[in-house]
Amino acid sequence: MPRCLPRTHLDALRTTLTLDDQVLRQLRAKAASSGKPFKAVVDEALRAGLAAPVPRSRPAYVCPAFAMGLPQGAIDFSKALQLAGELEDQARFEKLEQGR
Repeated sequence: MPRCLPRTHLDALRTTLTLDDQVLRQLRAKAASSGKPFKAVVDEALRAGLAAPVPRSRPAYVCPAFAMGLPQGAIDFSKALQLAGELEDQARFEKLEQGR
């Protein structure tokens, strides 16, 4: 289990961040206009960003679904099976003809 650091040590923790130039300018401008130290403005911005809800990603476009209903009447597969049988017989006959 990780050792917990005293709160006073966490307050003094330093780190290095590489900020985008535009973000840096915005943070400096906010610090100057508010009269707050740069560190306080960065802390506030990070806290606000961490507290914001994370948007759920979703596809750019979702095709709508349409109900097509149930088939009307019974489906008769006998003709489809008969045709498949005839095609199979024809393919076998052609193979036999080629073999001669």
